[in-house]
Amino acid sequence: VQLVESGGGLVQAGGSLRLSCAASGSTFSINAMGWSRQAPGKQRELVATITRAGGSTDYADSVKGRFTISRNNAKNTMYLQMNSLKPEDTAMYYCKVRQYNGIDYWGKGTLVTVSS
Repeated sequence: VQLVESGGGLVQAGGSLRLSCAASGSTFSINAMGWSRQAPGKQRELVATITRAGGSTDYADSVKGRFTISRNNAKNTMYLQMNSLKPEDTAMYYCKVRQYNGIDYWGKGTLVTVSS
């Protein structure tokens, strides 16, 4: 499975961005998908997850009510709509998928910078 993130950039506090993660390869084997982020000098943090059918989502407390995860299985693409962005949301955002056999794949990341 190959993953390519896009949509990162520089935005002012209070603004919005929409990240995308396009999957290719053995996409039929993908079960859950999710977004993680890593700020400079900090550990990687799980931000949001979504099941294959999209019926179940979960969010880190720090983004609840501001971020929305979704997926389009027909397009093999996952999204992260980020609203009311804060400077502390600045990080490299990574797409991750988990296959039914438990193997994880990661994208290379897209940088989000929120200015105050």
